[in-house]
Amino acid sequence: MNRDIIEGNWKQLKGKVRQQWGKLTDDDVDVIAGKRTELAGRIQERYGVSKDEAERRVKEWEDTLPH
Repeated sequence: MNRDIIEGNWKQLKGKVRQQWGKLTDDDVDVIAGKRTELAGRIQERYGVSKDEAERRVKEWEDTLPH
C-alpha cells in the first residue's frame, strides 16, 4: 500500500492498527497519524523488536490492506 494512502485513510485504519498491535496506546496511534516510519518506530519500542523486524511487520500488514 502506498504511504500516501495510509496517511489519507488514517482515520479508517486506526482501528486496524489497534487490532494488529494491541500494545499501541491511543496516544501512540494519534502520534503516528498515518506516518509509516512512526508506526514502525512505535512497534519497535512497544514490542522490543529490531528496526528491520518492525519494518517487516508493517510491510506484512500493509500487504493485507485493500489497495
